[in-house]
Amino acid sequence: MCSKWGWTRRIPPFEAADANGVYGLDVDLAHALAADLGLQPEFVLFGYDGLYDALATGQVDVLISALVIAPERAEDFATSEPYFNAGEILVVRPEETEIMEMADLGDGRTIAVELGALGHVEAIRWAKELPNLVVVPYPTADEAMTAVIQGEADAALVDAISGRLFISQNPTLKRIAEPVTVEPFALVTRIGDRRLLEQLNNSLSRLEKNGQLDKISQQWLGE
Repeated sequence: MCSKWGWTRRIPPFEAADANGVYGLDVDLAHALAADLGLQPEFVLFGYDGLYDALATGQVDVLISALVIAPERAEDFATSEPYFNAGEILVVRPEETEIMEMADLGDGRTIAVELGALGHVEAIRWAKELPNLVVVPYPTADEAMTAVIQGEADAALVDAISGRLFISQNPTLKRIAEPVTVEPFALVTRIGDRRLLEQLNNSLSRLEKNGQLDKISQQWLGE
């Protein structure tokens, strides 16, 4: 039995394509889920604007494309349990032991952020609560994390994808395990496909328990 998975080129390394076909974290996850359910996945590419219409009209069975859970679509579409949190994370130097959460960043500490990103907004919010927290914006997330390496900042607040990819190439940094914000990625089905959604959730649970979900994530994003 074949299952059709809708996707779009949106957020590497979650999904991409070349002459050899589609690849990425989402693609590996779809293969793992399909194998667990005894299905053969077929990937159908759409522009982002056409993804949900393709699902609604039955052109595909499932959407998997680094899609954040969207409550405003809940009348027509159902979402699985989250398989990845792309929210903001704290990145610090390996020897840092005092900073374990945002609340530890008062008393004149400096946090680097990407200018205009969600981490920037979140840091400004925290600066209203923490005494003397200094928020320093940089043009990119990578530059914000480089500032931590160079001692210009005590920590960086960046999205989990950028943070994990950068740390995988720069072991002079580590991430704090507990995320600061939540931005859950999930699979999407039609609202009436309750059995399929239940099967996907059960399969996700099995992949999480047997470590396969973490293995796929680490393969594409690092630890």
